[in-house]
Amino acid sequence: MWVFFRRVRAMARKEVAHVRRDPGMLWLAIGMPLLLILIFGFGVRFDADHLPVVLVDLDRSPASEELARDLFASGVLQPVASPRDVPEALHLLGSNTAVAALVIPPGTGRRVALREPVTLQLLVDGTDGTVANMLLADAEATVSAVAARRATTQPAYRPQAITRYNPRGESAMFLLPGTIAYVLALVCVLLTGLAVAREWERGSMEQLFATTIGIPEIVLGKLLPYVGLGVVDVLLSLALGALVFDLPMRGSLVWVALGSFLFIFGMLGQGLLISIVTRSQMLATQLGALSAMLPSMLLSGFLFPVDNLPLPIWLLSNVVPARFLIALLRSVLLRGGGLREIWGDLLGLFVFGAVMFTLSSLLFRRRIA
Repeated sequence: MWVFFRRVRAMARKEVAHVRRDPGMLWLAIGMPLLLILIFGFGVRFDADHLPVVLVDLDRSPASEELARDLFASGVLQPVASPRDVPEALHLLGSNTAVAALVIPPGTGRRVALREPVTLQLLVDGTDGTVANMLLADAEATVSAVAARRATTQPAYRPQAITRYNPRGESAMFLLPGTIAYVLALVCVLLTGLAVAREWERGSMEQLFATTIGIPEIVLGKLLPYVGLGVVDVLLSLALGALVFDLPMRGSLVWVALGSFLFIFGMLGQGLLISIVTRSQMLATQLGALSAMLPSMLLSGFLFPVDNLPLPIWLLSNVVPARFLIALLRSVLLRGGGLREIWGDLLGLFVFGAVMFTLSSLLFRRRIA
């Protein structure tokens, strides 16, 4: 057993020396993850804020002006123009000046004075479905809030909605756990894929096979240094998320560390497997990026709920390790979940890592033969 660990350590030290001599590898391992987290955190947002809207006030009374001030007071809807009529508003809508046109009908002042209901018209640009849906939801909430403030009688029932775990509805809270998993998947696969494929191209892998070092020792020794880099990435990502985006840590860091370690080990094994199959840095880069990027973004719950996927695609998503890590991070970081909530995710990550390690060892043996 001592000989096994000594050989693994020797392989790991050799791999560390390769990484230290390659500045590009260090940038890929440390710099790119932090840059991607900042880009996703600031650039990908589902929050509706300062949406440009043109206001068509066909009543032009003090009551309609007061109503317009109330509607735009929150800052969600931002008035950018005040056309005279609806056709002019539609022209501005078609010229990409605004995403919607709010029409206050004539007679609004009289209806307000008589305490009669007023029907407002909202014309929405539907070319961007995401923005249109956000705009409709926020416009409805804004109008309901204004109507509630102006009501003279209280309703018999007054529902109160409370949002747990992300009360301000910030996109960063939803996206950052997925971003961490996505970045780790991409970086880990590329790290081992490039590093090992480079040895195939240079012929140094055959020299390793000529020694007495066993296949599991080679595989484990090559994975361990990159596991260390992956752990550093996780720590830096969590620190960056907490400092820049106020990402909370409501659960135990132990479960985050365990889940991240299993995920990193599995994704590094996937990159190693790709390099064994391709033996080419270019092919390893293409296949690694394809196998890590698309599944980790589309089939993991990062951007879209996995429950909405068709049954065959949903079944396929169960072999995407990013799905388990994202669920684990959201449960532990945002909801304060423990082992009872995340044991299934830990099991999925463990099984994926074991399968990747086993396949890599088996294919190494076949190459030797």
